[in-house]
Amino acid sequence: MNLSRSLFLLFLLGIVSCSVPPDRPPQISPDPASLYAPNGELGAWFNPWLPQKKRWSTIFRWAVSQSAYTGEWRDPLDVPRVANDGSSFAFPEHSASVTWVGHSTFVVHDDEDIFLTDPQFNTRALIPKRYHPPGVPISSIPASAFAVISHNHYDHLDAYTVETLPASVTWFVPMGLGDWFRKKGRKSVIELNWWQTAQHGRWKVTCVPVQHWSQRIEHWQNSTLWCGWVISSGERTYFYAGDTGYFHGFTEIGKRFGPIDVALLPIGAYEPRWVMRYSHMNPSEAYRAFLDLNARWMVPCHWGTFKLTDEPIDEPPRELRRVVEAAGGSLDPIRVMAVGERWEVPKTVKAGLGQVSNESRTSLK
Repeated sequence: MNLSRSLFLLFLLGIVSCSVPPDRPPQISPDPASLYAPNGELGAWFNPWLPQKKRWSTIFRWAVSQSAYTGEWRDPLDVPRVANDGSSFAFPEHSASVTWVGHSTFVVHDDEDIFLTDPQFNTRALIPKRYHPPGVPISSIPASAFAVISHNHYDHLDAYTVETLPASVTWFVPMGLGDWFRKKGRKSVIELNWWQTAQHGRWKVTCVPVQHWSQRIEHWQNSTLWCGWVISSGERTYFYAGDTGYFHGFTEIGKRFGPIDVALLPIGAYEPRWVMRYSHMNPSEAYRAFLDLNARWMVPCHWGTFKLTDEPIDEPPRELRRVVEAAGGSLDPIRVMAVGERWEVPKTVKAGLGQVSNESRTSLK
């Protein structure tokens, strides 16, 4: 590995990345009670079922190691994109749709309401360069929108995006991030701890535990909380995982908030596993999380936009297809989207995973 890549990884991992885990495979307690145990306090948060210990030796070993990915590289990368000017956001949706902006950013348009997940419209995530422009222009987001933030890493929380979106956007954030938004003139911000719920119009927005961590230049490690989100209108329920390693919390979330209609789950930035296992799921674990949640639809994210780890950014969907087929599972309820694609959430879904109407059947690309 050349020196420039080593220095880049050391800086990225030491200051801003999403991937500084223990140096050993995690041994997670399956006890649901651990999901409700105290998770710290302002300035010092942790995952009570598996507290994290940063090991700088792990970071250095990765920085000087060869890539863990040994599969095929494609040139150009296979990241599909469709044109979308976002004009549909100006009118009420007849039911519900999900638009992929790229990485972990979705625009969910449900009847007259719009919400965003971890909006990131910048050209970089501090250092990593964006592979493609955002799927819709940031100017297309209406002033009435609200947004959820999962944690403070730069590929999920972007200052340019926050300052450019309308000042009237309401932000739901994990504990410790409220002051960051208020200093940027964003006054409509609601901080929540795990399992806390806030009402926003007809929506119940609930902060739920995930297995991750936090850090950025202006925030010490784990000084702000990380989370996933359950956003429910009563008619439809969405789950957004943010960044997370696989853990036993998905089953509890599914039981407590189900039926979940759409699960937005990360599938990328997973190699090498000895570094990433704690804080990022690979496609196999993401599929397992989908089954644990007992959700009706899985929409993969956290791939195709920023080069963060060893595998190519277009590899996660192909690996997902392989693991689902190897497990004898159905590809029908898994919707892999193109950047900019608007997907209408099917109105009718029969009971049981993978049993959807013919017109809504889809397969992995």
